[in-house]
Formats: sequence, C-alpha cells, structure tokens
Amino acid sequence: MNKPLRRIAIFCGLLVLALLVRANWLQYVDADELNTNEKNRRVLIDRYAGERGNIIVDGDPITGSVKTDDTDFAYKRTYVNGPMWAPVTGYASQAFDANQLEKLEDGILTGNSDQLFFDRTMAMFTGDKKKGGNVVTTLSGAAQKAAFEGLGSKKGAVAAMDPRTGKVLALASTPSYDPSSFAGNSAADTKAWTTLTSEDNKDKPMLNRALREVYPPGSTFKVVTAAAALEHGKVDDINAPTDTPEPYTLPNTRTVMKNQVSGCKNATLKKALEVSCNSVFAKLGDDVSRDKMLETAQKFGFNNPELDTPVRAAESRYDKTMDRSGNSLSSIGQFNTAATPLQMAMVAAAIANDGKLMKPYMVDKLVAPNLDVISQTKPQELSRPLSSENAQLVQDMMENVVENGGGSKAAIGGDVKVGGKTGTAQHGAKNSKRPYAWFISYAKTADGSPVAVAVVVEDSDASRGDISGGGLAAPIAKDVMKAILDK
Repeated sequence: MNKPLRRIAIFCGLLVLALLVRANWLQYVDADELNTNEKNRRVLIDRYAGERGNIIVDGDPITGSVKTDDTDFAYKRTYVNGPMWAPVTGYASQAFDANQLEKLEDGILTGNSDQLFFDRTMAMFTGDKKKGGNVVTTLSGAAQKAAFEGLGSKKGAVAAMDPRTGKVLALASTPSYDPSSFAGNSAADTKAWTTLTSEDNKDKPMLNRALREVYPPGSTFKVVTAAAALEHGKVDDINAPTDTPEPYTLPNTRTVMKNQVSGCKNATLKKALEVSCNSVFAKLGDDVSRDKMLETAQKFGFNNPELDTPVRAAESRYDKTMDRSGNSLSSIGQFNTAATPLQMAMVAAAIANDGKLMKPYMVDKLVAPNLDVISQTKPQELSRPLSSENAQLVQDMMENVVENGGGSKAAIGGDVKVGGKTGTAQHGAKNSKRPYAWFISYAKTADGSPVAVAVVVEDSDASRGDISGGGLAAPIAKDVMKAILDK
C-alpha cells in the first residue's frame, strides 16, 4: 500500500474509532441525562405508550389509565378521589411531567425500570404488551378519609404514622387539587394547570402541606422541651415544683414571658404541660441550654434536610446560632422554630414508642406485573431521642393533657389511652395573623401504640379568640386515630 492510501486508511480508522467511542459514550455515560432531559419528548411518549401500573392503598388502586385518541400519547392517567390522595400520589401529566410517587417510581409504573428487565424480555418472546408494575403503599384509606374530611374547607394538613414501624398511615392537605384535571395535554388541561399554579391563587392547592410546609409548632413543641429537660437531668420528678418565677423574664432581656393561664408559678412539669405554661418551658429551655435543646430536637428529626418517605419532606428547623432569649422562645415552639406536620407526628410517635423513633415511609413494596415482589421496605430505626423511662414519663404527662387539660376532645374511651398536646402558634408581624391550631397525639392499647397523629389548621371560620388546637385540631386527630383502631 502506498503512503497516501495508508494515511487515508489510518484516518478512516480513526473516524470509525471516534464514532464507536461517541456511540458508546452516548449509550452508557450520557444515557440517563438524555433520558431525563425535559426536551426529550420520547420519554414522555414512552411514559404514556401503555397502561401505567397503579398506586395501591388497602389492596385497591387509587390510580388508573384510560385510552385516548392521541397519536403520541395512547393512554392518560386517571385518579380515584384525586384531591384526597394528591398529597400521596402526586400527578402524572402528558403536558406537565410528574411529581411525588408518580415521578419517583416512574420506572416501575411504566415498566421501564431495570428491575423489570426480565418481564420486558419475556414480553418480547410471548408477544405481550409491556406492562407497568404497582406501588403498594402503607396508607390507610379509612385514616386518609377521616383526615381529609375532618379538614374539610379549612386550610391545613394531617400526618399520621405507625410509631412501631414508621409506616405512614395518612397524609392529607387542604385545599387540594385533582391530578386528573391536567393529566392530558389539551387546552382544558393547560387551563387547569395555569389556574392551579398561578401566583394569584393564594390557597396554593398544589402545596403538599403535610410534607412540604413548615409552621411554628407552638406549644406542641413543649413535648420536645420536656423530653430534653428529663434527658439532660434538669427535671427528675415530673410532680415536683420547677422553681419558676411569675412573671418570668427572658434571659438577658426585660421582656416578660406571658402566660395565658394562671397557676404557673413553680408549677410541676406535669401541671405545666397540662395547662401549657409558657414560663415554665421557656425557663426549662434556658436551663437545658441551646446546644442540649438542639441535640434533642435533632434526634427527633429537626434539621434533617434529607428525610425521604420516599417523597422528600421539607427540613424542620431548630436554630443553631440563636442567643439565650431566642432559645427560650424556641423552647415553646416560637421564634425560629419551624416544623412540618410529619415532623410533629414523628415527635408523638417517638414518645408513644417508648423513645424509639422509626423512619417514616409510605411505600410498602414494589410489585412486578406478574405480582412478584421486587422490593419490600423494612422498618428502620432513625434515632433514640429519649430513654424508655423518660418516654413513659412524657406519656404520663401527655395522657394527663387529654384527661384533664385542653386535649379532652381527642379522648376515645374504653381501653384506649390517648396522649396529646395542644398548640396555638402565633405568627405574622407582631403576631397579627390568625394563629395556627395544632394538636399532636397518639392512641395506645394493650398491644402498644398503632398510630400517632399531627394536625395543623392554618385558618378557619372561627374568631381569633376561638382558635385553639384543642378545639379545632383535636377532633380531627381523634377521628384519624379511631379509623386506625377500628380496622
């Protein structure tokens, strides 16, 4: 071969090698990025080329698929009781992508997951259509209904979980939305989406308040402060006086901590939780110290930016840098303290489970189209915020709140012990806005506690003076607990 031909051959060989490298790079390195690129229309078309698998509650699907006349999108997603289940399912839309479980488990639901490779391969040989798998949740239909209907027209949220396992039992958020209203790609779907996502829509119906909104927890946080005081040796006897002056002045300030009730001077810890003495818990927070309060709060789940259920929850906060007075205010659930309803359900759950906090999760298992179990979630311990002995002391105090304090509307009766804590959280400039009404609780039987609940009501038709956790939120919590106990 002469020199010019040899050069041409080498050059052509290099071109072929470059093409092979580029093809393999696209296939194995850039594949995931290209598949998830928002401009890759083929991904969306493939998502709706066949019937999606379903999201399952209590053995029944709460989603479905319907045939369309669209040449690109053969099927459209449908939902059963869409507004009630939207905080769990999220949405899957031909025009606006997907979120929450619909997005996180898209590979299983479409059948495209590597975990379903064998099923896809068998379908090629048998000639069957590709099918999606199912996502089986931990949710209780009865508890979800009780939560959603209990909130009604009020703006708020409910989170409930099984303290023994971490299984999420209910996630309700109101006002809500129907994912079916924009599941397609028509002009009507676009109009529905635009209305729901408009900045003028002050109700924020697409906000998952149970997982993604943080609120000042108000007096429900006093349960955390009580746990910290016991754990760090600032209180040995819940029935002993606490050496709290009346009035109590916040440390390094001239600001007097106001109580909404009488009898808080030197009140015992048990009595202080029953009537919700701000002064006692503000002083206890200072006695414990910011760093020790922070340590306890974080064991309960605060300041965790990666709490996945698998839908990620917003980070609940306990300030790491505040001064002594800020820490005192934070110890009664005000100042910079902020929590999701899920976080406060975790607090109640850890107390009910004798100090052991389980990681919350709402996907029980993933199931292949042939009903084989692909993966099963195992309960996982997250932390131990307090000892079993101290948890039982807090249970004693919380059960006293329901028996003799402001949580009486959560009482169930019979052989069921209910522990709870009310909260009325101030917010807005100079506390000018309507308070948030909170209630956290658990129900306990002879076999342990199968349910812990947190309820927050952002606003209601009640006058400002009538807004209270015991009056507005406790009855909702009671109905959710009863729904689990009656199963």
